[in-house]
Amino acid sequence: MHGDTGIATSGGERLAESLELLADMGRDFARSLDIEVTLQSALTRITEYLGAEGGALFLLEDDETTLNCQCCVGAANITGLTLRSDHGIIGRCVQNNAGDIVRDVASDPSFDGSVDTKTGFTTRSILCAPLSVKAERIGAIELINKHGGDGLFDDSDLTLLQVLCSSAALAILNARMASELVEQEKTKRELELAAEIQRSLLPAEPIGPYPIWGLNIPARTVSGDFYDFFELDDGRISFCLGDVSGKGINAAMLMAKTASLYHCLGKTETRPGKLLARLNEEICDTATRGMFVTLVGGIYDPKSMTARIANAGHEPPLKRTPEGLYESFEAEAPPLGIAVAIIPEDGYPEFDIRLDGGALYLFSDGVTEGKLANGKMLGADGVCKILDENSDMSLAKRLRSVVAGLDRGGDLHDDITILGIDSRTEELSTGQGGGKYAPAAPIVPRLEYAIPARAARLRDVRHAVRRFLEDLGYDGTHVPDIVLIIDEACQNIIRHGYGGDSDQWIEIEVALEDFGLVILLRDFADPVDAAEIEPRDLDDVRPGGLGVHFMREIMDEISYLPREGDYGNILRMVKRATEN
Repeated sequence: MHGDTGIATSGGERLAESLELLADMGRDFARSLDIEVTLQSALTRITEYLGAEGGALFLLEDDETTLNCQCCVGAANITGLTLRSDHGIIGRCVQNNAGDIVRDVASDPSFDGSVDTKTGFTTRSILCAPLSVKAERIGAIELINKHGGDGLFDDSDLTLLQVLCSSAALAILNARMASELVEQEKTKRELELAAEIQRSLLPAEPIGPYPIWGLNIPARTVSGDFYDFFELDDGRISFCLGDVSGKGINAAMLMAKTASLYHCLGKTETRPGKLLARLNEEICDTATRGMFVTLVGGIYDPKSMTARIANAGHEPPLKRTPEGLYESFEAEAPPLGIAVAIIPEDGYPEFDIRLDGGALYLFSDGVTEGKLANGKMLGADGVCKILDENSDMSLAKRLRSVVAGLDRGGDLHDDITILGIDSRTEELSTGQGGGKYAPAAPIVPRLEYAIPARAARLRDVRHAVRRFLEDLGYDGTHVPDIVLIIDEACQNIIRHGYGGDSDQWIEIEVALEDFGLVILLRDFADPVDAAEIEPRDLDDVRPGGLGVHFMREIMDEISYLPREGDYGNILRMVKRATEN
């Protein structure tokens, strides 16, 4: 009985020691800032605890085709040794994802004695257990030659090694995942910074009526499309729209370079064909092999209503006459970056387009190849149809209408970029100083603002509306209420119209008429039934739905106007002027 108690105590002590070792390793892995150092420490403790002469930790690499020794313990240093993933006893352990005891390596055909030959070490027995988490194989730990006794490992040694290997495998997997997350976050921040730099290269949105307006929606964080327009000293306006081949960071870098060069060189080189030729030389010298840029560049003269353009392999620009007829202008030269020798000495071909009250539209293939809700491509005919349906709207609203017709429920296939030039003289007149544009006659004070349907952008709306009303001297007691009502209405569009944050647009128009303040909110969501929009009972205390009560309490009129086209909604709210 005493002997039995002694045996039980010995077994209990070993179990306690094993659990303590496992707990210590777990704490080390949890606190580790350097997984390689921690693995070396863990392997040393495992080797010593199981009484082995040496040990090695191998990890799978190269799509699981090789095993690389990450660290080792013992007289022979084999760190860095690479084996085929199915080679030797350790390879067999990894492939079968099962532990193994080889008490006499001489009798095992899988044993490879070449390492012993190189190191001078003599291997007699091996204990091996896989590093794996569920079905995911990571590698294995191999222990060599047990000290003392008969020098052979037993089943209890294998069971313990397998438990310790499970802990180490989980730590390795967690370390890898953490490293990947850090790298992903770093890449995300870099892409966001690149996107911010790209956005800074796009022209600022013009204030008031202006003959040129553009829009860019990246398919990814960064874009390979770009557009630009800027005034020259003589009052003419230089403009361009381009599309870089490929996607990702390389396309984004070439986009940034091309856009910057165009903006810089375009201030002194006013011949579009010569400007594109200079860009072509630079891109051919420095662009990554196989990359190119399709680009339309030109100069617009508001006085003559004429645009002189050069087209380097880009989508044909579309001219729309006041009568609603269309004419396209095919490219007569290849994209930038293909070759220098094939471009004539006097540059890319140029041609004049007289608008005479019409408009010119430039766009990337992301517009024409964009998918509609029915799965069909929009195409140039679809662009024309949308422009016809919205011909009496401002240039900015026309371009947004084209984009709004595209299905953006999933990831975009390509960047969407569109630019328009409107020559309608009844809306524009040349102002003083640098060719700036201003209203031809006094008009109703009006704020026109558009944002992607994202809750985070509503702060900009609130600021713009508040500043507009305060600058006009509007009744200050009502300003906070008006700002809050517009915010609530936009929130409803985002939540209920678009089903959450979206890259679709919300257009806000605030006008101070003689009879009062008029607010128009336009979205491009599915049509709503105004009869079904009812405020929730005031006694029903829970988030949402009470904004409708507030809007009706503050505003004198709330209604939905007839839709413009087959989609979207226009909410009209009026706050009548108070009698003095």
